[in-house]
Amino acid sequence: MCRFCKKTGGSAVATRNIPILDASWLYVESREAPMHVGSMAIFSAPPDAPADFLQQAIAELKKSTVFAPPFNYVLSSPKLRTVVPKWTVTEHVDLEYHLRHSALPAPGGERELGTLISRLHSNPLDFHRPLWECHIIEGLSGNRFAMYTKMHHSLIDGIGAVRLMNRIFATSAKESLSLPAFWSTGVKPKTKKGPPPPLAEQAKQWWSMAKASTQSMPDVAKALFTLGKEAVKGDNPALAHPFAGPKSILNGKVSGARRVATQHYELKRIKALADAASVSINDVLLAICAGSLRRYLTERNALPKDSLIAGLPVSVRPADDDSGGNAISFISSYLHTDIADPLERLKAIRESTQAGKAHLQTMPKASLNNYTMMLMSPMMFQLMTGLGGVGRPIFNLVISNVPGPDKDLYFWGSKLEQFYPISLIPHGQALNITVITYAGQFNLAFTGDYNALPHLQRMSVYTGEALEELEKLVAASGGSPKPKTARKPKAA
Repeated sequence: MCRFCKKTGGSAVATRNIPILDASWLYVESREAPMHVGSMAIFSAPPDAPADFLQQAIAELKKSTVFAPPFNYVLSSPKLRTVVPKWTVTEHVDLEYHLRHSALPAPGGERELGTLISRLHSNPLDFHRPLWECHIIEGLSGNRFAMYTKMHHSLIDGIGAVRLMNRIFATSAKESLSLPAFWSTGVKPKTKKGPPPPLAEQAKQWWSMAKASTQSMPDVAKALFTLGKEAVKGDNPALAHPFAGPKSILNGKVSGARRVATQHYELKRIKALADAASVSINDVLLAICAGSLRRYLTERNALPKDSLIAGLPVSVRPADDDSGGNAISFISSYLHTDIADPLERLKAIRESTQAGKAHLQTMPKASLNNYTMMLMSPMMFQLMTGLGGVGRPIFNLVISNVPGPDKDLYFWGSKLEQFYPISLIPHGQALNITVITYAGQFNLAFTGDYNALPHLQRMSVYTGEALEELEKLVAASGGSPKPKTARKPKAA
């Protein structure tokens, strides 16, 4: 029985092994580099909401005392999480601890909210409790409030979080009033309920999985050999490979404190530029981030001579899989921060992302899990041995692009106005940039180390200037003009 269950008087009703890809985030957890991910959602309260609207909502939420996976998962033995990690399903969760009510000094703005989120995201989760927290924050100007939620990465990835988001929010204000709390909804289980299969059937399943894993190894070895050969010969200069990026101020040891900055644009503005330049939306994202990084690092006299390399998470989750856990792989892409011309930089980024995708597509889907574990194992070894941030990084930073809901969502009668993903940063990668699309918005969140990246909000502003510059250059070169509906970006 786990310490948490003893403390709360609950009983452990079931245990389950943690898949190695999920467990890897537990292996590399440290005080300076906690491995939780989060989100910041901003809502507008109903126009006729009473003064105690949030207090009423929170009181109703606290009546939801049924907890679904993964919100009722607690580590069986926190001290042995790097040896034999297992989840225990507990019947009792202390909701007073996990659901918290905070307030900004009124009238609170985006800067005050960002400061609070940065502090909340800096605090590690308690490994003796279920690994999640929810903070409801009042005091935002304009009859708005915010919700900051964080969960350990071993429980969920970006696509899994979006699919959970679609389950816990409603598409109308009225419908949202009858939905249960998100911890009562949870994720869909991967396995069916009922008694476990006979031992002979379990052995057969284990043998099938082991056989499939063994059969995938030639494909994995071939893909890794290609990356190794490219590192030595450089036959395909567009294909980025691990540990090829230069050491920079992004790649030292991180502290425990975080900075968070946000930015948003209209999605149709990004699409218009992508169409005009004959590139993908993700290529535009990488280009504006590269332009922002180039300017930010130049101002600090810290721009490396060679191009920075971004690790790009790629979801390998099936379309019908709404369960938790992680189902991702990675490709690498040059950001070409060494190229001054924005259009040439965009073209070079396009070539690099295409080369990375082509490399990943050489493997069957059944091999991707083994490939990801083999690819990331050197980084995990660095982090587990304390060498993270000492040697050359596998990537200089991670940039994620997560497709989110395309319709307006509601929570407790309140419209979700903006949504931002707040990510993790390990030793050796002091910056993470994650974008999520939502109801016609293109929302970026920058998560950075407090000491390594002062004035992080400048980086978010510079993406807007890089975007405007690309729009003008593409239009001047014969591309489509800048959309009339495009707004000048506002930094949070």
